[in-house]
Amino acid sequence: MSMWAPPRLLELAGQSLLRNEALAIAALEELPTELFPPLFTVAYAERRSKTLKAMVQSWPFACLPLGSLMKEWQPHQENFQAALNGLDVLLAQEVRPRRWKLQVLDLRKNAHRDFWTIWSGSRASVYSLMEPEATQPMKKKRRVDGCRMRGKQPLAPVEVLIDLCLKEGSRDKLLASLIEKVKQKKGLLHLCCKKLKIFSVPMQNIKMILKMVQLDSVQDLEVNCTWKLSTLGKFAPHLGQMGNLRRLLLSHIHMSSYTSLEQEEHCISQFTSQFLSLHHLQELYLDSISFLKGRLNQVLRSLKSPLETLSITNCLLSESDLTHLSQCPNISQLKDLDLSGVNLTCVSFEPLQVLLERTSTTLQDLDLDECGIMDSQFTAILPALSHCSQLTTFSFCGNPISMAMLENLLLHTIGLSKLSHVMYPAPLESYEDVEGTLHLGRLAYLHAKLKQMLRDLGRPGMVWFSANPCPHCGDRTFYDPEPILCPCYMPA
Repeated sequence: MSMWAPPRLLELAGQSLLRNEALAIAALEELPTELFPPLFTVAYAERRSKTLKAMVQSWPFACLPLGSLMKEWQPHQENFQAALNGLDVLLAQEVRPRRWKLQVLDLRKNAHRDFWTIWSGSRASVYSLMEPEATQPMKKKRRVDGCRMRGKQPLAPVEVLIDLCLKEGSRDKLLASLIEKVKQKKGLLHLCCKKLKIFSVPMQNIKMILKMVQLDSVQDLEVNCTWKLSTLGKFAPHLGQMGNLRRLLLSHIHMSSYTSLEQEEHCISQFTSQFLSLHHLQELYLDSISFLKGRLNQVLRSLKSPLETLSITNCLLSESDLTHLSQCPNISQLKDLDLSGVNLTCVSFEPLQVLLERTSTTLQDLDLDECGIMDSQFTAILPALSHCSQLTTFSFCGNPISMAMLENLLLHTIGLSKLSHVMYPAPLESYEDVEGTLHLGRLAYLHAKLKQMLRDLGRPGMVWFSANPCPHCGDRTFYDPEPILCPCYMPA
């Protein structure tokens, strides 16, 4: 039987005050700080636009985390417009209101999620979270001959934090209202975006929106578009302005047969030169980039900071590309390396061996899925792999590897104390024919054999499991040791 919790006196006071909206607005100047969050929440839920507009103007904290409230109560256009109108009035005033502390309007849905509920607990924790008092107390303005002194402090712009996801066909009325307001305020309202995702959107639309964004605020950028190289060249100058970028994902850039070699080189140079401005880049993901072969060094030599993550997947690379990669000064601190889908069948494995040796004290995750690696090539990297002391996960599915090679790999990596998960392909001996039909009984036997080796060598907790594409849908099927099959897979 649950105990009924009576409303707190604070909550009752807020609800009572809001019954008379005109009185609530008039009382904001003297309203205790701790009443603002519960009163704002009720006003938002009841869509009291006038109260919301007035509360934004008197907000006693440095940050108003409106995004988390919009996530809980749905982003009503009317409420959002009321908040923007409150900002509008605030920024139009030449004299700061006495209680003006607002510096940031945070529209991110997953930021400050506890703010609106934390007031039921410790008040001190909220103060530390939102910093309600300014660092320097506001000084009274003195007047000389009825005029304010010339040295008055200019109004600081208010930042609006938002995560942007640009998709074709999506009509975001809230974003349209926000962009229009940023245009109107001309420097008094800064639109800041830490996470920016771009899907298939016309370039003119992207440029129009990015023109309104403080691009140096972007820290995480994903470009999931099927772009021509020339389109990437048009976008490149925007990338160069994102000086605080930490993470960059770029996928599906293809070259047009109608583009001349001179134009190609110009676009590639225009793109790679932007990395010279990215002094804080830590994670770089390049997927299905058609122009990389023979040109990877143009990207690598432009890097200005050590990478922690490098993912080059489903790309064509030459042996010289791999050599440049192994020699790059900014890869020696890599924690994650993913070369899945890069065909390594016909290249020397010496560069990869050098790369593993250089990252042996930092590398934690290594992915070499679908690289066409065979036994002889795997043998070449085993000594370097056995020295990767920080390695925790290793995946090399989709490579034609024999059972003898898997056993050899296990013996070379058993001493890596942090290695906990290894995902390997079904060994060649588990196939029934050249067409790639798996014999599940053989695979289960070989898997059990590897598990027994782990137990005998004192590492029963190390997880080795096999993964292969489903013969019907292509989705990955796991074996540990019995198959965890796709619903569509019906064994004969």
